[in-house]
Amino acid sequence: MSGSFRRFLSVSALALLAGFMAVPVARAQVACPAIPPRAAPPAEAVPGLVPVPYWHQRMEVLGRTSATTDLPRVRLLFLGDSITEGWTPLIFQQFYGHRGALNMGVGSDTTQGLLWRLARSPLGTTLRPQLVVLMIGTNNTHNPKSDEVALGIAETIRLIRQRSPGSRILVVGIPPRGATALDPVRGSVARVNALVSRCADNTAVFYTDPGAMMVDHAGNLSNQVATDLLHPTVIGYAILSAALEPLIHSLLGKP
Repeated sequence: MSGSFRRFLSVSALALLAGFMAVPVARAQVACPAIPPRAAPPAEAVPGLVPVPYWHQRMEVLGRTSATTDLPRVRLLFLGDSITEGWTPLIFQQFYGHRGALNMGVGSDTTQGLLWRLARSPLGTTLRPQLVVLMIGTNNTHNPKSDEVALGIAETIRLIRQRSPGSRILVVGIPPRGATALDPVRGSVARVNALVSRCADNTAVFYTDPGAMMVDHAGNLSNQVATDLLHPTVIGYAILSAALEPLIHSLLGKP
């Protein structure tokens, strides 16, 4: 066994141990963000194409994947942007390969892009997973109005519930980005996550924020965890997967 691989296993084991420590699950206190009656929805809550070539290319790939996958056997569905799509294959297979998992992350995706593609997806027809893991919104955080970003995520949750009411949803808070806790985007991410956490009813919709496990005690994000201070490295994905494992195990049960 090579030294580098042994070190990787050591890091993964530590991450797994950390993951089994209590990661708080949100308890609903205030209503999930919703569009007020007769109000015009913000762009984040309206389905729309993402004007990025890769997004369209990935959509074509997912179309072919859906056509060749035994969708009724999918028990665990991942939805999100590049952070979801880029899940290290070795880590994804280790944690989810035995659970009939399907990764439908799309790089550059936004809440409006996910709303658009969900409406055209097999979700609710041939695709009816027991659990949907949803992690979306980081590409919307350029909008300083956190309530609008949160509303887009909330609308996504409602659409998943509408199309596949038998599926549980685990909403994962937007992961930390930027080098330090003082990075302006950190405040935006925290505000969005706080609003979205209200959507959890702990019956059909659950919320967790493993972000604190990806930064140090001072809130610094290392490029060893996120190579560009946004997208996780293999270590970052090991930490993220280990943090989510207790909840996924609880909500999905044994294979």
